[in-house]
Amino acid sequence: MIKKNIKKLRVYFDEEVTKKYCDEALAWMLFVDGCATLQFIHSIDDKSIKEFKIKDHQVAYVQIDLFLLENQLPYQLLEDLMKNSAEEAKLRKSIENFINMHSMLYTKMTKMPEDKEPIHLLDLLRRRLLLGGKKDKTLDEDNKSGGSDWQSFRNVQELREAGICLKRSWSSCLGEISFTKKRNLCSGILCLPPITVDDSIGPKFFNLIAYEMCSDFENDYGVTSYIAFLDSLIDEAKDVMELRKAGILLNCLGSDGEVAELFNEICTDLVPNPELYRVVRYQIQEDYDNKWITWISQFYYTHFNSPWTTGALFAAVFALALSIAQTWYAVMSYEDSKKQNNEQNHANLKDKFI
Repeated sequence: MIKKNIKKLRVYFDEEVTKKYCDEALAWMLFVDGCATLQFIHSIDDKSIKEFKIKDHQVAYVQIDLFLLENQLPYQLLEDLMKNSAEEAKLRKSIENFINMHSMLYTKMTKMPEDKEPIHLLDLLRRRLLLGGKKDKTLDEDNKSGGSDWQSFRNVQELREAGICLKRSWSSCLGEISFTKKRNLCSGILCLPPITVDDSIGPKFFNLIAYEMCSDFENDYGVTSYIAFLDSLIDEAKDVMELRKAGILLNCLGSDGEVAELFNEICTDLVPNPELYRVVRYQIQEDYDNKWITWISQFYYTHFNSPWTTGALFAAVFALALSIAQTWYAVMSYEDSKKQNNEQNHANLKDKFI
């Protein structure tokens, strides 16, 4: 069955890699690797992984290895094996659940993308992460005068100080990022899909980025651009804390500082698609540049961000009010005393002349 389709399967590999193997040897190698992959994924899904007799940390490493770009098997190989298995439906469901489990998103999907057959598991993971995302509108749709790509905000803290709120969306797409403008004196709301950050997210992101950078893969750099956007919000541990508080980021990695370092490391020398999130960035910058709203928001953020700062502000206001009251009372007492003295002197002079 695999040998029958070996000519098609060879196309998925570099000729220099496979030319030393005859069709029969390559078919057998792919058959063993494909069966092992399907059985491992199925065992993860139905909780029978102990049959492999490997330790928990080894299970974790194998799962990460399945998404390494250099380890990818053609999805056509897995399709051929599943179609010839009595457990085809279970195997397909296991792959669906496995991809969902590694999608990093809180919101899971019940159906995988079906626009066309994936190239391999890493490609399927990428499609799952970007499935259903809205295409970013052009700037001219939102602002006829155009806009600048200049971005002066550096992190979440600066956005919060400018009054821009963070909100968790319920999207199942990694790139579903939006900005909602508010009227009057209220700043906008930046909505992002919630993600889970754990030990596996670094290797997965690195390999997804490497895959998008492949010269023979035409794409919009969706994952790369998302990571770059998220990195523009994360500078240090306090930014991660704000994302956690908003329910946007679940930190299963370690400290908030470790998460900040991870994203800063991943985004070193990253080249995203400048058109993705361009409207969102412009809307954020426009809101960020509104000095009146920013001043009010900074005052609120400084003095009402915690019970302690709020209490300190009220204590200061109370002390000022008390000081004013005391001053007013002292002045009024002095005026009353002066008035009484004047009246007494006037009475004395009157009595003297009478």
